[in-house]
Amino acid sequence: MKSIQRIPMSKTALKKYLAELKKKDLELQILDLYGRFPVVKTYYDFVFNPKEEQIIQEAKRKVSNEYFPLRRKRARARRSLAHKYIKHFTTLGMDPFLLGEFMIFNLETAQRYSKNQRVNEGFYKSMLRSYKEAIHYLVLHSLINEFRDRILLFYKGTQQQDWFFQEEFGQLLEVIEMNEQR
Repeated sequence: MKSIQRIPMSKTALKKYLAELKKKDLELQILDLYGRFPVVKTYYDFVFNPKEEQIIQEAKRKVSNEYFPLRRKRARARRSLAHKYIKHFTTLGMDPFLLGEFMIFNLETAQRYSKNQRVNEGFYKSMLRSYKEAIHYLVLHSLINEFRDRILLFYKGTQQQDWFFQEEFGQLLEVIEMNEQR
Protein backbone atom coordinates (compact mmCIF):
# COMPACT_ATOMS: atom_id res chain seq x y z
CA MET A 1 0.00 0.00 0.00
CA LYS A 2 1.38 3.36 -1.01
CA SER A 3 1.59 6.08 1.59
CA ILE A 4 0.08 9.41 0.76
CA GLN A 5 2.67 12.14 0.70
CA ARG A 6 1.38 15.37 2.15
CA ILE A 7 2.58 18.71 0.94
CA PRO A 8 2.98 21.20 3.79
CA MET A 9 0.78 24.28 3.73
CA SER A 10 2.62 27.50 2.99
CA LYS A 11 2.41 30.43 5.36
CA THR A 12 0.64 32.45 2.68
CA ALA A 13 -1.99 29.75 2.21
CA LEU A 14 -2.48 29.51 5.97
CA LYS A 15 -2.95 33.28 6.26
CA LYS A 16 -5.55 33.16 3.47
CA TYR A 17 -7.36 30.25 5.14
CA LEU A 18 -7.39 31.98 8.54
CA ALA A 19 -8.63 35.26 7.03
CA GLU A 20 -11.62 33.40 5.56
CA LEU A 21 -12.64 31.89 8.91
CA LYS A 22 -15.24 33.52 11.11
CA LYS A 23 -14.01 34.59 14.54
CA LYS A 24 -16.00 31.84 16.30
CA ASP A 25 -14.56 29.13 14.00
CA LEU A 26 -11.04 30.42 14.59
CA GLU A 27 -11.58 30.36 18.36
CA LEU A 28 -12.84 26.77 18.15
CA GLN A 29 -9.81 25.69 16.13
CA ILE A 30 -7.39 27.26 18.61
CA LEU A 31 -9.20 25.63 21.53
CA ASP A 32 -9.05 22.29 19.70
CA LEU A 33 -5.30 22.69 19.11
CA TYR A 34 -4.84 23.66 22.77
CA GLY A 35 -6.60 20.46 23.87
CA ARG A 36 -4.97 18.10 21.35
CA PHE A 37 -1.33 19.14 21.29
CA PRO A 38 0.72 19.51 24.49
CA VAL A 39 3.20 21.80 22.72
CA VAL A 40 0.40 24.27 21.90
CA LYS A 41 -0.88 24.11 25.49
CA THR A 42 2.66 24.74 26.80
CA TYR A 43 3.05 27.71 24.46
CA TYR A 44 -0.22 29.36 25.47
CA ASP A 45 0.34 28.63 29.15
CA PHE A 46 3.70 30.39 28.87
CA VAL A 47 2.37 33.34 26.86
CA PHE A 48 -0.45 34.10 29.28
CA ASN A 49 1.35 33.29 32.52
CA PRO A 50 5.10 33.26 31.86
CA LYS A 51 6.51 32.95 35.40
CA GLU A 52 9.94 32.95 33.75
CA GLU A 53 11.88 33.26 36.99
CA GLN A 54 10.08 30.27 38.48
CA ILE A 55 10.59 28.19 35.32
CA ILE A 56 14.32 29.01 35.25
CA GLN A 57 14.73 28.15 38.95
CA GLU A 58 13.04 24.79 38.43
CA ALA A 59 15.28 24.05 35.43
CA LYS A 60 18.37 25.03 37.43
CA ARG A 61 17.29 22.73 40.23
CA LYS A 62 16.89 19.82 37.82
CA VAL A 63 20.24 20.45 36.11
CA SER A 64 21.97 20.75 39.47
CA ASN A 65 20.35 17.49 40.55
CA GLU A 66 21.82 15.78 37.47
CA TYR A 67 25.33 16.49 38.72
CA PHE A 68 24.80 16.70 42.47
CA PRO A 69 21.84 14.43 43.30
CA LEU A 70 20.05 14.83 46.59
CA ARG A 71 18.26 11.46 46.65
CA ARG A 72 20.47 9.05 44.74
CA LYS A 73 24.09 8.13 45.24
CA ARG A 74 25.41 8.54 41.71
CA ALA A 75 25.14 11.52 39.45
CA ARG A 76 23.59 10.95 36.06
CA ALA A 77 25.39 13.96 34.59
CA ARG A 78 23.24 13.98 31.47
CA ARG A 79 24.30 17.08 29.61
CA SER A 80 21.36 16.65 27.25
CA LEU A 81 18.92 17.76 29.96
CA ALA A 82 20.20 21.34 29.90
CA HIS A 83 20.33 21.31 26.09
CA LYS A 84 16.64 20.35 26.01
CA TYR A 85 15.75 23.16 28.39
CA ILE A 86 17.71 25.69 26.35
CA LYS A 87 16.00 24.61 23.14
CA HIS A 88 12.59 24.68 24.84
CA PHE A 89 13.16 28.12 26.37
CA THR A 90 14.35 29.48 23.03
CA THR A 91 11.21 28.14 21.33
CA LEU A 92 9.01 29.79 23.96
CA GLY A 93 10.75 33.13 23.45
CA MET A 94 11.97 33.45 27.02
CA ASP A 95 13.65 36.64 28.20
CA PRO A 96 17.19 36.59 26.71
CA PHE A 97 18.85 37.62 29.98
CA LEU A 98 17.23 34.76 31.90
CA LEU A 99 18.11 32.25 29.19
CA GLY A 100 21.70 33.54 29.13
CA GLU A 101 21.82 33.15 32.92
CA PHE A 102 20.66 29.55 32.57
CA MET A 103 23.26 28.81 29.88
CA ILE A 104 26.09 30.11 32.07
CA PHE A 105 24.69 28.30 35.13
CA ASN A 106 24.77 25.05 33.15
CA LEU A 107 28.44 25.54 32.28
CA GLU A 108 29.38 26.46 35.85
CA THR A 109 27.53 23.46 37.29
CA ALA A 110 29.17 21.03 34.89
CA GLN A 111 32.56 22.52 35.67
CA ARG A 112 32.05 22.13 39.43
CA TYR A 113 31.13 18.50 38.78
CA SER A 114 34.18 17.80 36.62
CA LYS A 115 36.48 19.24 39.27
CA ASN A 116 36.11 16.14 41.44
CA GLN A 117 34.94 13.53 38.93
CA ARG A 118 36.51 11.66 36.07
CA VAL A 119 34.73 12.60 32.86
CA ASN A 120 35.19 11.42 29.29
CA GLU A 121 36.13 13.38 26.18
CA GLY A 122 32.47 13.57 25.14
CA PHE A 123 31.78 15.64 28.24
CA TYR A 124 34.36 18.23 27.19
CA LYS A 125 33.09 18.26 23.62
CA SER A 126 29.54 18.86 24.84
CA MET A 127 30.69 21.63 27.17
CA LEU A 128 32.61 23.26 24.32
CA ARG A 129 29.43 23.22 22.26
CA SER A 130 27.43 24.70 25.16
CA TYR A 131 30.12 27.34 25.72
CA LYS A 132 30.09 28.29 22.04
CA GLU A 133 26.28 28.48 21.97
CA ALA A 134 26.20 30.59 25.13
CA ILE A 135 28.76 33.10 23.85
CA HIS A 136 27.07 33.44 20.48
CA TYR A 137 23.66 33.79 22.12
CA LEU A 138 24.92 36.46 24.50
CA VAL A 139 26.62 38.39 21.70
CA LEU A 140 23.49 38.15 19.54
CA HIS A 141 21.38 39.62 22.35
CA SER A 142 23.99 42.21 23.39
CA LEU A 143 24.38 40.61 26.82
CA ILE A 144 28.01 39.57 26.67
CA ASN A 145 29.16 42.38 28.97
CA GLU A 146 26.68 41.34 31.68
CA PHE A 147 28.15 37.82 31.74
CA ARG A 148 31.76 38.62 30.82
CA ASP A 149 33.24 37.97 34.29
CA ARG A 150 31.49 34.63 34.66
CA ILE A 151 32.58 33.53 31.18
CA LEU A 152 36.19 34.44 31.95
CA LEU A 153 35.99 32.61 35.28
CA PHE A 154 34.62 29.55 33.50
CA TYR A 155 37.45 29.71 30.97
CA LYS A 156 40.06 29.93 33.74
CA GLY A 157 38.45 26.87 35.30
CA THR A 158 38.90 24.94 32.04
CA GLN A 159 42.60 25.80 32.19
CA GLN A 160 42.99 24.92 35.87
CA GLN A 161 41.26 21.58 35.35
CA ASP A 162 43.22 20.97 32.14
CA TRP A 163 40.16 20.36 29.99
CA PHE A 164 40.38 18.97 26.49
CA PHE A 165 39.98 21.48 23.62
CA GLN A 166 41.83 24.31 25.38
CA GLU A 167 42.63 26.02 22.10
CA GLU A 168 38.96 26.03 21.02
CA PHE A 169 37.80 27.40 24.37
CA GLY A 170 40.42 30.14 24.08
CA GLN A 171 39.45 31.04 20.53
CA LEU A 172 35.92 31.75 21.68
CA LEU A 173 37.24 34.41 24.04
CA GLU A 174 38.25 36.36 20.94
CA VAL A 175 34.53 36.79 20.22
CA ILE A 176 34.23 38.64 23.53
CA GLU A 177 37.27 40.80 22.78
CA MET A 178 35.99 41.64 19.30
CA ASN A 179 32.61 42.56 20.78
CA GLU A 180 34.29 44.91 23.29
CA GLN A 181 36.16 46.74 20.51
CA ARG A 182 32.91 47.75 18.80
